[in-house]
Amino acid sequence: MAVIIDGKKVAKEILQNLADETVFMSPAPGLAVIIVGDDPASKIYVSSKKKKASELGFNSIVVELPESVSQSELLAKIEELNDDEKINAILVQMPLPKHLDKNTIIEKINPIKDVDCFHPYNVGKIATGDKPYVYPCTPKGIIRLLEYYDIAVEGKHAVVIGRSNIVGRPMAQMLLNMNATVTICHSRTKNLADITRTADILICAAGKANLVTSDMVKDGVVVVDVGMNRNSSGKLCGDVDFSAVEKKASYITPVPGGVGPMTICSLMVNTVDLHKIQKNDKYS
Repeated sequence: MAVIIDGKKVAKEILQNLADETVFMSPAPGLAVIIVGDDPASKIYVSSKKKKASELGFNSIVVELPESVSQSELLAKIEELNDDEKINAILVQMPLPKHLDKNTIIEKINPIKDVDCFHPYNVGKIATGDKPYVYPCTPKGIIRLLEYYDIAVEGKHAVVIGRSNIVGRPMAQMLLNMNATVTICHSRTKNLADITRTADILICAAGKANLVTSDMVKDGVVVVDVGMNRNSSGKLCGDVDFSAVEKKASYITPVPGGVGPMTICSLMVNTVDLHKIQKNDKYS
């Protein structure tokens, strides 16, 4: 039976240490979250981010813009936050309305304030094996979990299911930079089970409920489930058939309570890290 990787516990410890550190920071780390429109899920995510930032004593602001906002107006707002010395970290909540160009918006954020690590400058740093200002939140949280549980990455075969710019692609690059042998699978991959059965570490970020079943993994595999889905009963579940795969895995993350808490935790850590970088006169 697998060891359950407790993301709630690890995130709580990290955030407690962060709170002990930030209490002495002056000015407080500043996080700005921009949300466009009234998407219910986005509002929940933004609310939870602001709440956690406030609990840590951050200077936390939410910029709410109407769905009809023009691209030039949104870019002007980002420029304003780029120039605001009280704001160390900028996040634009996705998805954006279709009339706005996501790439143009992301590229407007100063890379040194890019708390999500979406800017091409930071993405490129990871791709070339260099260090970005900060790492993307979900992959960073996953690496912290592996480190916390002393799970070795070097020399292991890591299989990543999913190729999104938020999780799959940066996750694969970060594992590669840690000397893992990495395979990326996606919706067009043939014979998926043949590949996943070779994984020492399996990271599932496909967004499909119960995609990975027990016959698709080998004994002793480490399973990290990034999926957040609803099953036929409406219950929250991941990409992995947890109850079945747990019997074969050595370590496994639950959904909820695994990767999710670590994502917001990493956002807070990134905000503090950007504050430190900017305070040390590296801001350009």
